[in-house]
Amino acid sequence: MHQTMRWFGPQDTVSLRDLRQCGIKGIVTALHQIPVGDVWTVENIKERQNIIREAGLEWTVIESLPVHEDIKRKAGNYQLYIDNYKTSLKNIAKCGIQVITYNFMPVLDWLRTHHNFENHDGTKALRYEEKAFIYFDVYLLKRPGANTEYSINQKKEALEYGKKLSDEQRNTLFKNILLGLPGSKIDFTPEQVLTLLDSYKNIDEEKLRENLIYFLSEITPLAEELNLKLAIHPDDPPFSVLGLPRVMSTQHDMEQIFKAVPRHANGLCYCTGSLGARPQNDLLKIIDDFGDRIHFLHLRNIVRENEGVFRESEHLNGDNPMEEIVKKIILLMNKRNISLPMRPDHGFLHSLEENENHYPGYSLIGRLKGLAELRGLELGLNHIMKATDLT
Repeated sequence: MHQTMRWFGPQDTVSLRDLRQCGIKGIVTALHQIPVGDVWTVENIKERQNIIREAGLEWTVIESLPVHEDIKRKAGNYQLYIDNYKTSLKNIAKCGIQVITYNFMPVLDWLRTHHNFENHDGTKALRYEEKAFIYFDVYLLKRPGANTEYSINQKKEALEYGKKLSDEQRNTLFKNILLGLPGSKIDFTPEQVLTLLDSYKNIDEEKLRENLIYFLSEITPLAEELNLKLAIHPDDPPFSVLGLPRVMSTQHDMEQIFKAVPRHANGLCYCTGSLGARPQNDLLKIIDDFGDRIHFLHLRNIVRENEGVFRESEHLNGDNPMEEIVKKIILLMNKRNISLPMRPDHGFLHSLEENENHYPGYSLIGRLKGLAELRGLELGLNHIMKATDLT
């Protein structure tokens, strides 16, 4: 695997110098300063590319080239934003970057209820707890219609949970869920979220999927012509939140998208953490079925405590069978004769970095630990597989 790390740009508290010392050669980043929907110019891309090259690294993967809400809703200025997206793809191709990650999650990107859940050893992790989310949705945000979407028992448990929170803990929960987009220091306001939610009131799962297919049918032929690879990130978490539809949560979702737009450029960011949070997803079968569509790898692990709770765990220890996953990835890369870009997704926050202002999940030590473990696992499996002629 081609090992990379994510960097949020010049404002990131983790520097390129820090990342280079991790032993990587590739950087995963984006032009977060450009408003969603605007064109990425060649000048903008090259400026960032040169900063990365001057640090002795290479911009390997774009994460993300964000999709405007008008495109997801197929409303307003959606065609203008699709045209802008195409122009950005052309400019990216001129700069020699080939892999572009994006997602099609309405309104919010990823979300967790807890950003600093304390593990037994004192490290801190990202966690999702259903009753905390329901408390936020029904009693804090007070989303119209939320009260009817949960059972009486769910709302009772959520209210009991909320009664035990201090004012500071309630504020933290509110802020955690309304966290801004990666790379942004500006969180969503309740008013913004409620307005955006209202704009999706007539869009169900079927309609959102149709809009995604339309978007892909517009941009994928161009991407293929430019030798670009589009990698859609799975929904995180992989189920509906805030009453919003989600269309990239299951294997069936992938089947529909890849069948509707069968071009090779229409590919997948294989995120073991996002997909693994849904126990029905068979991560090994997804590699078997869609291996030729996998263009980018996010490797992390999770522990599903119960049906409504999951937390991120050590990269090699969790409910995802990471050894089997990496073994299948090695076989896949040998079959396709490529080295797929991979980044160790997220990581624990260690006490040495607690006072630094890191984007949740992106402190340096936790990701470096994950990278070292995954690098060692790949190396060990390669030796074993070559010795037993399994490659």
